[in-house]
Amino acid sequence: MQNALAAADYPERVLVACSGGPDSLALAAVAGYFARRGHVDGHPISVAGVVVDHQLQAGSAEVASRTAAVLRELGLSPVEVRTVEVASTGFGPEAAARDARHAALDAAAADLGCDRILLGHTLDDQAEQVLLGLARGSGTRSLAGMRPARGRLLRPFLGLRREETLEICEVEELQPWHDPSNSDSAFARSRTRVEVMPVLEEKLGPGVAESLARTAAILQQDADFLEDLANETYLSLVQRTDDGAWLPEDAVRGLRAALRFRVIAKAAADVGGQQPGYGRLQAAEALLRRQGSAGPVELPGHVSVYRLSLSDLEQERAASGGPGYAASPTGGPREAARCGKLVFRHQKSPQQ
Repeated sequence: MQNALAAADYPERVLVACSGGPDSLALAAVAGYFARRGHVDGHPISVAGVVVDHQLQAGSAEVASRTAAVLRELGLSPVEVRTVEVASTGFGPEAAARDARHAALDAAAADLGCDRILLGHTLDDQAEQVLLGLARGSGTRSLAGMRPARGRLLRPFLGLRREETLEICEVEELQPWHDPSNSDSAFARSRTRVEVMPVLEEKLGPGVAESLARTAAILQQDADFLEDLANETYLSLVQRTDDGAWLPEDAVRGLRAALRFRVIAKAAADVGGQQPGYGRLQAAEALLRRQGSAGPVELPGHVSVYRLSLSDLEQERAASGGPGYAASPTGGPREAARCGKLVFRHQKSPQQ
């Protein structure tokens, strides 16, 4: 905890997110130690707490109220319970609950004037995240797992095992709440935790979780490098228009595959889309190998991408007599562009 707060430049006010489970309750206990001291390495600090009630289980309000009382006893102040409605997002119940929770945490941090939000994810959570990414066939960004710090989110316990958070609760004489959904086989993460990880530890030997977490740490560095390089490349190529953006196809085609796919994804996001899956990215990238104008390919978030060939561009300019078209000294058309375009446009949904 001390190292995490130091790395975050000693925030003066932090918010602990606590469900009442052993991981977040142990986090609250350690944060409460610094709250009672009033400083970290001589830097002043105050610690608030928030319990998010997802209303997904019977008795959730009672669990939230009891957890809030424990946080107050630990020295956190103020402590709030935030009740949320978990709406379907089309990405599964776990993702919907996470989105609702993070929205509540962001709102609580803003209302309470907190610079950072502390989350209780452990090394075991990180290992499960990497395994789930592998099972889904995800890319480097997903396999890099959760970050110790991202925006105002801090995860001080990513280096601790789950058994250690249970030990903290035992030493502090705390009675954590055990969420029944954590052992519910209906959820992929629960199956990974209860069924997959124990088998891997048994068959491959101890240390599997640590190895998976170490893999995430290595891939985070790789992902950051590729992200920076892709961002620089994209900004050097993109041409924005009133209704979207386009990329010169020859330049995109000449990129290494790792950059090419990332640049296409950035263009989709730039015009208002969501992160495309690998299959959709492949379909968009395949437009570069088509003859003539082609597409559109639909990407998540109501984004259409299509290829506009050089010949079609020239015909379009000649017909309109618009900017970029001019007659050559010999009377023929002067080439206004050296290649075609990969065009990205956002299409409003019917609800919009």
